[in-house]
Amino acid sequence: MSEVKKIATRVSYGDALKEIAAENPDIVVLDADLAAATKTGTFKKAYPDRFFDCGIAECNMAGIAAGLAASGKIPFMSSFAMFAAGRAYEQVRNSIGYPHLNVKIGATHAGISVGEDGATHQCLEDLALMRVIPGMVVMNPSDDIEAKAAVRAAVEHDGPVYIRFGRLAVPVINDRPDYKFEIGKGVILKDGRDLTIVVSGLPVAAALEAADMLAADGIDARVINIHTIKPLDTELLAKAAAETGKIFTVEEHNVIGGLGSAVAEAVAETVPVPVHRIGIYDQFGESGPAVELLEKYGLDGKGIYSQIKDGLR
Repeated sequence: MSEVKKIATRVSYGDALKEIAAENPDIVVLDADLAAATKTGTFKKAYPDRFFDCGIAECNMAGIAAGLAASGKIPFMSSFAMFAAGRAYEQVRNSIGYPHLNVKIGATHAGISVGEDGATHQCLEDLALMRVIPGMVVMNPSDDIEAKAAVRAAVEHDGPVYIRFGRLAVPVINDRPDYKFEIGKGVILKDGRDLTIVVSGLPVAAALEAADMLAADGIDARVINIHTIKPLDTELLAKAAAETGKIFTVEEHNVIGGLGSAVAEAVAETVPVPVHRIGIYDQFGESGPAVELLEKYGLDGKGIYSQIKDGLR
């Protein structure tokens, strides 16, 4: 059996920017002295006159992006999630969100899979921070194909967009002819009648593994990929809640404020059912190899399976 292809979504980000920029001369890219890591260097090499290195000054970069957007450009401001969402939060809120400017935020190196960079760089709060900004679209793609589709959708959307990308290479799972990406629309990856696993970003492939393990136990799990945290596909979630009776959310993020919170809020207002949140439980990450950290925090296939089994007891 051939090995599953794995690509880091930060690589997909750089490739997508280069590809789409060839079609749209208004796209410009800003980076905070991290082009090699965020992979915007791919764009820089192809379009050096449309690339701006703002140095280690994310707050200033947000202001520059706002000015470019007000001038008719489509700026992508890029940095690690910790800095794009955390350090520059006030500027993103007041200079981009409040005037509803057409700025796209490409936030890489999110979650504990940043690995050895440790707790200071492992942003587990970015989705929570961004989803509370009025008018901000928040996306968390699961693989190479979805990440590229998210970048294209961001370009086509008029208004601020936050896209979360990862450092760790992940399996390509959306390589199929019927795949379609639409902002605010979840994707059913596997149907099931006993429970629903709602997952976003890096753990999507692991959630599918967990569903296979559950199937071996006679438990039929539906798996829904929610690539857009905001706006949320409340209709799809309400249908799943009504048909399966229980929901487990999985995210590489604090269980407070991210996907789990968004799903719980939506379900409580439509079809109230038990919602069990799987993710990082109100704590910081730590330094270590990415794969080992995912195992330790229960976000690999086996860990997700075990937590779901515990939740069913």
